[in-house]
Amino acid sequence: MACFFRRRIAEKLSKTLQQSEDTFIPALSAVPVFKKQQSAADFKLSISALRNSQILPSDGDIQLQTEDLATQLKQDSVVEDISAGCGVINFKVNRQLLVQKMLETFGKEQDEKFGLNSELLSRLKRGTTLVEYSSPNIAKKFHAGHLRSTIIGNFIANLKQSLGNNVIRMNYLGDWGMQFGLLGAGFGQFGCQEKLKQNPLQHLFEVYVQVNKEAEHNEDMKQAARDFFRQLEQHESEAVSLWQQFRDITVDEYQHIYKRLGVHFDIYSGESFHQDQAQEVVQQLQSRGLLKTSERGTGVVDLSPAGDMSSVCTVLRSDGTTLYITRDLAAAIDRSEKYRFDEMIYVTDKSQAGHFHQFFQILLAMGHSWADRCLHVPFGLVRGMKTRSGEVVFLEDVLDEARSRMLHNMSRSKTTKEMHDPEDTAEKLFSAVRMFQDFKGPLQSDYTFDWDRMLQAQGDTGVFLQYTHARLCSLIQKNEGAEADMFDPSLLLEQTSITILQHLLRYDEVLYQSAQDLQPKHLVNFLLKLCHLIASAHRELPVKGSSQDVAQARLRLFGRACSVLADGMKILGITPVDKM
Repeated sequence: MACFFRRRIAEKLSKTLQQSEDTFIPALSAVPVFKKQQSAADFKLSISALRNSQILPSDGDIQLQTEDLATQLKQDSVVEDISAGCGVINFKVNRQLLVQKMLETFGKEQDEKFGLNSELLSRLKRGTTLVEYSSPNIAKKFHAGHLRSTIIGNFIANLKQSLGNNVIRMNYLGDWGMQFGLLGAGFGQFGCQEKLKQNPLQHLFEVYVQVNKEAEHNEDMKQAARDFFRQLEQHESEAVSLWQQFRDITVDEYQHIYKRLGVHFDIYSGESFHQDQAQEVVQQLQSRGLLKTSERGTGVVDLSPAGDMSSVCTVLRSDGTTLYITRDLAAAIDRSEKYRFDEMIYVTDKSQAGHFHQFFQILLAMGHSWADRCLHVPFGLVRGMKTRSGEVVFLEDVLDEARSRMLHNMSRSKTTKEMHDPEDTAEKLFSAVRMFQDFKGPLQSDYTFDWDRMLQAQGDTGVFLQYTHARLCSLIQKNEGAEADMFDPSLLLEQTSITILQHLLRYDEVLYQSAQDLQPKHLVNFLLKLCHLIASAHRELPVKGSSQDVAQARLRLFGRACSVLADGMKILGITPVDKM
């Protein structure tokens, strides 16, 4: 494994530079594999990293330092070649040992942690991570735009969990606020309990649209909405009963969609859980002298550096009711006390960046130093998710349409195998392609939803990923029983085999990089490259027709590639298929 070779190289550096071996681990990285350029080196040492950490003098010619250090390092049975590059020292490890170390644990119990028990990853802080994601508003159908928060948050939770964190997955529902004043008042005028039973979220959506149109020009309707929300905040039974009915209906509907997406939550929370605590937050702000009254009579917190009210955050309406941010403050304080998290991550679109900036500022001003361990992960918007009439597209409609298109494409494909549950496979395929469209680039980038591009089977797509995994599974299943506990590493010294293993050396680094910036693109690109290398290996390293020893060795190589591919897909939130 990569950590074995990093440690041996670090030992050499430690003896030469009289520093702890551990100081060199972060400066050593596996050399990336490029399609048109085969690399003889497996690892490289950054001289700049050693200068920045003051292991080497930061003045003087960096290239002379590189060449001088390279000449001091000696080859051995593990590292068979050492050479100076441009500001880096390259290390080539013994080829047979590379094969042996990368494949010897395959199929054994410790192999489940391949790439995850790396010394590099052990440098990451571990503890309890609370991830808040998805968080749609109740009494509304699940909008296709909510999908980004759901799948990005799911990726972050999966990644943190795979790295050894205790992860709490929280869905913080938008189940309180003035919108329910509007919906409650609107349901009294436009709602129908019979329609609510037949198609609950569709009917609530229609009521919400209708009452919003009415409130635009009807001041009485606006006042009725304010009155209903005040009744909710004062726990009047009739208002609370109607609100509870809306909430129960919505959660049931959402859970059905989450199941289709392969997403689960440990906790369903919501703004309503913190309505009373929000008033306590207001009192705490007041006692600390942080709460001011604006000219309009609203309660605000002054966030301006000069204290001149040039930048304020409103936390209380003039009628005394709370706002979203007031309940957010209460929720964060409650979670800190209840879960003792080491970090809390919020996953929402980038339009809420200003909200979270103010939110974290207020927490710090209230004396909650743990606010520094809170993080907002923003993402870009999806364009083109509306119908021709300009109306919003609901996620369930998207999932149904995608499954239909996938089934159609599968039925026309000559390579599609007969499968037990084609509809389930079609849904898993769409899950992969949808996530790839979201994950290939930086999360903050907006992009345009495109059915044709998303469902194409050619090129670097989610379908390509699933196809590669299914093909590997088929190869392994056809040769079931041919594997052996022992294998001969000398039978896998072809460049095609070595290139795959060189690429797999980078797996822990890719996970480390993903953990640093919480961007899935690093893992996506790593898996795509692996799939391309596997495609070449299928042609150049046939199992059928090879001698038993050669077949066993190649199956072990393909098995290792398959397990890493499956593990990486699961972290992304993609359920691998074994037939296509």
